[in-house]
Amino acid sequence: MVFAAGIVSGAINSIAFGGSLISFPALVWLGVPPIIANATNTAALWVGSLGSAWGYRRELRDTRPHMYWLIIPSILGAIAGAMLLRVTPAVLFDRLVPLLILFSTLLFAVQDRVQRFFNMSPDHHGSTWFAGAMIFQFFVSVYGGYFGAGMGILMLAALAILGHHDIHQMNGLKNVLALFINAVAGVYFVAAGMVVVNDAVVMAAGATIGAVAAAGIARRMGRKAVRRAVIVIGFAMTVALFLRL
Repeated sequence: MVFAAGIVSGAINSIAFGGSLISFPALVWLGVPPIIANATNTAALWVGSLGSAWGYRRELRDTRPHMYWLIIPSILGAIAGAMLLRVTPAVLFDRLVPLLILFSTLLFAVQDRVQRFFNMSPDHHGSTWFAGAMIFQFFVSVYGGYFGAGMGILMLAALAILGHHDIHQMNGLKNVLALFINAVAGVYFVAAGMVVVNDAVVMAAGATIGAVAAAGIARRMGRKAVRRAVIVIGFAMTVALFLRL
């Protein structure tokens, strides 16, 4: 089940984001405590982000070099978010989980509208806009290090504001940034003893397979069916976890 959840999660993250809405609750339902499940999920999915970035390597060749400066706030924010998770009381996080999943699902559901809104804006390449994107990316990365589901759409919104319009190129850059966020937070969680290593390894293998396969499929297929399924599953998981409290 962990391997299957990893495949589905890795594929969804490549095509439509929100894969953690599958993999994280799967670990919780298998009996892993929520904070440990969250840390394990993060440690596993960084490998899937690597697979996704590799799958979009063709599009990444055309990315403007200065965009990779966004890696710096991604690393700093991920460390801050991971440290925040470590000091969060387990009882509090248990109560936050349904709200975090609900927030992520709603964010995922309105992703296309948000992106269309920002794509209607003029291109912005100035230093002021880029400095704002660096700050925004830091806070997105704090959220990513703490929980992570839904951070993809936040990053895409920032890229759209900076003038990006090619969704595949944006996906590639988003996956590179997610790779650093998940890797840094994952290393912190492993060092802190917050990860179920066996589950993380199995899920990472599945996520890599799903991510690499889906990156190629995404160029030839629409995302509507996948998106609808994730939204339905996300709301169902939110209700189930609320009832579990």
